[in-house]
Amino acid sequence: MSKVSPEKNDKSRRFPDGFRILQGKQEYITYQAHSSIRVWPFEEACAYDCHYHSAMEVLLVLEGAVTYTLTDREYAVSAGEVLILPPGCAHAMIQPQGAKRYLYLFEPHVFHNLRDMALFIKQMDAPIYLKEASALRSQIQELLLEIADIYAARQPMWNSMCYALLVRMYALLGQKWMAGQSQSKSEGGGLESEMMNSVLTFIGQHYTEDLRLDDAASFSGFSKYYFSRAFKKFFGVSFTEYLCRCRLDTAMDLLIHTKLPIRQVAEKSGFGSVATFNRTFRSAYACPPSRYRSLYGNS
Repeated sequence: MSKVSPEKNDKSRRFPDGFRILQGKQEYITYQAHSSIRVWPFEEACAYDCHYHSAMEVLLVLEGAVTYTLTDREYAVSAGEVLILPPGCAHAMIQPQGAKRYLYLFEPHVFHNLRDMALFIKQMDAPIYLKEASALRSQIQELLLEIADIYAARQPMWNSMCYALLVRMYALLGQKWMAGQSQSKSEGGGLESEMMNSVLTFIGQHYTEDLRLDDAASFSGFSKYYFSRAFKKFFGVSFTEYLCRCRLDTAMDLLIHTKLPIRQVAEKSGFGSVATFNRTFRSAYACPPSRYRSLYGNS
């Protein structure tokens, strides 16, 4: 096996299908116009120092093995296996001579708008490693290979077609996870379950306003303390975390697709002030909103 030197943290590096932009350990993923997914096929030996980015990352190894090193674990991903990393997950990668892989990078906010995905959203915040051969792994392999074909062909609406398959992939993972949960945890019971789902509709209608925990609890008819526990039990995240996701997803969409001033983006996303918006956005994506727009905006 030939020795591979880690890539230096250059400001940018040209690839046949775009740029890799690094600032320190933070990577900014570049996408083609009107898209938010990249698929990188790679057959050469390479290595990347520890870095992170706002995109989801999926690795499908075709031949050999590729090693990912996270802060708390190392994954030696072999042919046929799949590794899924959440946004902001620091990782290094080594691909030796003879290995082949597909790497998928895409923005995750689309999934947060799907109602039943709220049940699985917490699990999406941790690495998912499909190591053992199974029907699920085979299905996901097929979906990823189909995404790669669609990406390469660049037919009209290819970005949406790729995301349709990504949604299917996460739906399969969600089904598998929910099958392992008890009936009471995965679905809840009776009136409480119906009310929690109604709360999501309530949040979806009012998250751009000055919505607070007390408001959602009052809508549900539960006490604030009972509501907080029930929401966390059903959806795996707190009310505050879920509300923040909704607002950030809207903000990202406005930053990408409009030229609205940052102040108006903050207001239309439900943030009380520009300072709060800037602080929250930077904490979530390690860059200010203006920088995010300069990288990904297509308006």
